[in-house]
Amino acid sequence: MSSYSLNRQAPFLLLINCAVLAAGALLAGSSFIDSYNLQSMASQVPELGLLALGVMLAMISGNGGIDLSGIALANLAGIAAFLVTSHFIVADDAPTLFFWSFTGLALLVGLVGGFVNGSVIAYARLTPLIATLGTQLLFTGIAVFLTNGSAITMGFIEPLDDFGNMPVFGIPVCFALFLAIAAGLAFLLKYTPFGMKLMMLGSNSKAARYGGINEKRMLLVTYTLCGVLSSVAGVIIAARNSSVKWDYGGSYVLIAILIAVLAGVKPEGGYGKVVCVLLAATALQILSSLFNFMNISNFFRDLAWGVLLLALLAFSWVHLGVWLKPKRR
Repeated sequence: MSSYSLNRQAPFLLLINCAVLAAGALLAGSSFIDSYNLQSMASQVPELGLLALGVMLAMISGNGGIDLSGIALANLAGIAAFLVTSHFIVADDAPTLFFWSFTGLALLVGLVGGFVNGSVIAYARLTPLIATLGTQLLFTGIAVFLTNGSAITMGFIEPLDDFGNMPVFGIPVCFALFLAIAAGLAFLLKYTPFGMKLMMLGSNSKAARYGGINEKRMLLVTYTLCGVLSSVAGVIIAARNSSVKWDYGGSYVLIAILIAVLAGVKPEGGYGKVVCVLLAATALQILSSLFNFMNISNFFRDLAWGVLLLALLAFSWVHLGVWLKPKRR
């Protein structure tokens, strides 16, 4: 994939967003683009967007990098944080303290889960696909054990509910947080030594090692960061639904990977842009909302995401192969 085509990815995705919005207005009516529905769509983007950012970081690191454990860790973070927090703090008596304690514990769970992923990938030398598939089952198993396989209703906790559902100046708080995290991550990747080393590691791991980059430490930090992003998604999921459960977002792994591929993140590593992930996430959310307006089955949606992912991967590999093929003189 040439640098020119990669640089065109953001305008292309912006055009897709506009086209889907226009199609929604045409097929579903003006209510599709009214302020209420736009706010509703914006509040749903962060869950998938944060998981997709984690997938992007894993892909950039190269070596077949992927994080399949994102949604499982997000669910576990919400469940564990709520159970521990509610054991020590009564939400009705101290809702603000409950909210911050819940958030802090969820982030801690994400940090530990990401550290586990990074450790088995960097030091046990397991391939990321196998490692994160294993930890996905581990995190899911712990969540099922803690809840006996049932959903846990959190009840109305005002600060948490406001965080997940209330708009400020027309923008949902959780979406504003997502934009802030995306901006910080974009800065990290483009302007800091960590971002430069990660891109180099994904582009050519052997050259990176010869250049003095500590591959194991980079992988550990990268996957730990993926875990933290998952835990933030877990807090948003809990805030929006006022409940936590182990099987929330069963198709989110597929959709997060689809977002990353649609955003032009190179599966072989070394390239990825945060703004493209953000635009890809909003495009798929708008399309999903359009499916809702048209009463299209969730099963069809999962089928559509799978077909789209396969098509994008096939196009990516064919395009890459054509670009890398030596030209005759």
